[in-house]
Amino acid sequence: MSLYPSLEDMKVDQMAQAQVDYRQHVANTVTAGFQPPNSSHVPSSEGSVGLYPSLDEYMGLCLTPESIAANMPVLAQSPQTVAVPSSAGTMVAPVTGQTNLGLARAEVKQGIREIVVCKDSKGKIGMRVQAVSKGIFVAFVLSGSPAAMGGLRFGDQILQINGTNVAGWSRDKTMDVLKKADAKRITFAVRDRPFERTITLQKDSAGYVGFVFKNGKITAIAKDTSAARNGLLIDHALLEVNGQNVIGLKDKEISEILHASPKTVTITIMPNFVFDHMMKSMSSSLVKKSMDHSIPDV
Repeated sequence: MSLYPSLEDMKVDQMAQAQVDYRQHVANTVTAGFQPPNSSHVPSSEGSVGLYPSLDEYMGLCLTPESIAANMPVLAQSPQTVAVPSSAGTMVAPVTGQTNLGLARAEVKQGIREIVVCKDSKGKIGMRVQAVSKGIFVAFVLSGSPAAMGGLRFGDQILQINGTNVAGWSRDKTMDVLKKADAKRITFAVRDRPFERTITLQKDSAGYVGFVFKNGKITAIAKDTSAARNGLLIDHALLEVNGQNVIGLKDKEISEILHASPKTVTITIMPNFVFDHMMKSMSSSLVKKSMDHSIPDV
């Protein structure tokens, strides 16, 4: 089964596959000694009418031959390259692009990873945790701290600390264990952000993806926009834009990041009730001034 970053990717890939299938059908018909009933319906890179009468505009995306050549060179060079079904777990991304950095930075990976950090000169790791549903989750990462440099992110679930399971621990017990841990080496077993999900959206010709947010929380979805088509929901907190943490930023700052984003925007969200629970012990001033907002390396 093919996987697509967004509905737009799926639709464009399906159209490309249909075009290739039609080309193959025409080629087989000619080889068998028959002429197609109307050669004007054979798709052409020169823009002649094909199986789909027009690809100039689709869901707010400009899909003229010039735009395809500039933004989707793989499609422009050979539609057959996107017509091959992907293997399970492989993304097909004719619109988003296979090397999109925002998508890579925002990815919530499956499985468990190990992170090793040390304490800074003040004996701090630079993070705070919260207990949710008998699990321990990262609720704050200090900018420039060992936790930030080690790759811990808001919402990550800590499964073990130095080989000891933390299931059922309280926030205070976890912080006490970290405070007493060896400053030179602390090993975490971590699961990537299980309460979070990422959604990839495509900007329309006006540069919008179609959702409204207030105080970092999604409050409205515009009809017939990429946000609506890709299943974005209200009552969710906006955590990342293209993998960059935006928690604690002012709405104006988040809007500027969205505006500066390429035409493909990947956002990471979390249900409000989980987000509010994780943040209830955090002072707003600490989050706004000190939360890590660096762009992750990929």
